[in-house]
Amino acid sequence: MKSILPALLLMAATAAAQTVPTPTPAGNPIIRNKYTADPSAMVQKGTVYLYTGHDEAPARQERYVMHEWLCFSSTDMVNWTEHPVPLRVSDFAWAKDDAWASQVIARNGKFYWYAAVEHGSIHGKAIGVAVADSPTGPFKDARGSALIAPDATPDDKISWADIDPTVFIDSKGQGYLFWGNTTCYYAKLKPSMTELDGPIQTVKGLPRFTEAPWVHEHNGWYYLSYASEFPEKIVYAMSRNLEGPWEYKGILNELAGNSNTNHQAIIDFKGQSYFIYHNGGANTDGGSYRRSVCIDNLYYNKDGTMKRVVMTTEGVKAAK
Repeated sequence: MKSILPALLLMAATAAAQTVPTPTPAGNPIIRNKYTADPSAMVQKGTVYLYTGHDEAPARQERYVMHEWLCFSSTDMVNWTEHPVPLRVSDFAWAKDDAWASQVIARNGKFYWYAAVEHGSIHGKAIGVAVADSPTGPFKDARGSALIAPDATPDDKISWADIDPTVFIDSKGQGYLFWGNTTCYYAKLKPSMTELDGPIQTVKGLPRFTEAPWVHEHNGWYYLSYASEFPEKIVYAMSRNLEGPWEYKGILNELAGNSNTNHQAIIDFKGQSYFIYHNGGANTDGGSYRRSVCIDNLYYNKDGTMKRVVMTTEGVKAAK
């Protein structure tokens, strides 16, 4: 008679395997039901508002298809609530298409959304500004025309020079708009946030600048991070003054490997710094034209420089 011990051991092992909890999905990408790209983020009253582009290119079509922007919110950086679409290219009557990178910023109880689009009557990309009474919108065109039209930077020889706006308001209340592709521009904003307050100027000291500028402040330092070369990695410079001089510091975030582009937002929330970016890692059909937003922790050195961001699939822990 054969021993039944091996069979009993196999049954026990099978039962044990069936009781092991199913692993929870990895933290990154953070949004799974849609492709999201070009993130920006804003903290308001204990809530993080995440604004993204929406990659809509069909599977295996290698082109940008983007008609609207999306909004999500979270109180812990892990659980995200999607809100109704707050802004579309069609909300800018003068624009034609291409809901490219954008950023929302608060001022005097209003929320201003700066967004790159294709201009309808002037060849090239342009930057519009929309406004709302709530961070979730709905937003409407604040000007009825482009804030930065394609002919605002006539020395630029590329039609996509005026993209990727980022906005910062300093401690004195002066607003600044930064933007650009291959050349980084900046200009002061009037308190209305819908008009420039002075000439457009060029940022110096940013080697191999490609696009995606993002400006933030930490412990008395200003940081200007941006996408460099192509495929893109994120690098950064530091300054004590928003108008420079800027000192280049090196790589902050390496190539994603599955997305040619890289685009970042940096925020502080509940005592932790976060690096928000996109990659092409969504399953299925993720890639350079179907990107997904991710979040990892950001750390500073004692001298104020930033440590290189470690990209993870686990993502961040819930903020408390």
